[in-house]
Amino acid sequence: MFDDRDYSSSNFIEVLRQKRPDLLAPFHTVNPPTHSHQTAPVSGVSAKSDLDLLEGTTVLAAVYDEGVVIAGDRQATDGFQVGERRIEKVFEIDKSSAIAIAGIAGLAIEMARLFQVQVEFYEKIEGTMLSLDGKANFLSNWLRANLNMALEGLIVVPIFAGYDSKQAQGRIFKYDAIGGRYDESTYYAIGSGGKDARSTLKKLYRPGMSRDEILKIVSEALWDAADEDLGTGGPDLIRDIFPTIKVIDQSGISDIPDSDVKALYTELLERLKD
Repeated sequence: MFDDRDYSSSNFIEVLRQKRPDLLAPFHTVNPPTHSHQTAPVSGVSAKSDLDLLEGTTVLAAVYDEGVVIAGDRQATDGFQVGERRIEKVFEIDKSSAIAIAGIAGLAIEMARLFQVQVEFYEKIEGTMLSLDGKANFLSNWLRANLNMALEGLIVVPIFAGYDSKQAQGRIFKYDAIGGRYDESTYYAIGSGGKDARSTLKKLYRPGMSRDEILKIVSEALWDAADEDLGTGGPDLIRDIFPTIKVIDQSGISDIPDSDVKALYTELLERLKD
C-alpha cells in the first residue's frame, strides 16, 4: 500500500494522510449541498441532505458482573423507508473491545474498519498492546478531527465498550458528535430509539447482573426501542433477522448466536402475552 516502511507515527490515520490521502476520501471530501430545509441532528442520527444516505439507528451497551454486552438492531433507514434490513452496526475491534455506531451507515462501517486497522497497526509498530483507555482516546480524537463532517450533517456517533484487564471489569465509553468522551459505568444507548432503550434499561438494570440477566434486559430494551421508534428494527421472525449482540469478558469477545437471540425474544413474547 505504501512506498516504504519508514513510519514516523504509530497512528495509522496519520500515516494514511501522509502517504495515501486518497484512501481517506470518504471522511474528508464529502461536501453535501446545504439546503434551508435541513433540520438539526437528533439523538445521534444525522440530518440528511439530498444525498441518498442510509442511516443506522439504535445501539446500546450494558455492564454486567463479568464484563459488558454491546448490541444493536439490524435496520438502516432511507428517509421514511427501510433502506436495509440486515446491516451490521456492532463491530469487533480486537479480542477485548467492540464498537457500535449510529448515524450515516456507510461512514460508520468505514470508521469501524479503520479503527480495527488502527489498533492492529499501533500494536505492531509499538510492540505493545494498546490499553482500553488508549483506544477510547484515539476514537475521541478521530471524531474531533472530523468535526467539519458533523457540521455538514454527516454525523456518526459511536459507543465503545470493552473488558479492562487492569480494572477486571467491563467498561463503556460514550461520545458526542464533536469527540467528547465520557465514561459510563452501567449502560447507555444512542440512535433514534436510544431514549426508549435507555428508559427500559433504567427500569430493569441493576449492578452486578449475571450474563443471562443482562442478555434478557438488553433484548427487551431493543424490543421497546423498535416498538416506539419507526427507525429501529425489531426481531423479524419471518426473515430470521435478529439484533446483533456481543459479549466481552475476561476470556475475550463472542457473538450470541441468532438461535439464542431468537430464544430470548420467544421468551420475551411469552412474558408479554401474560
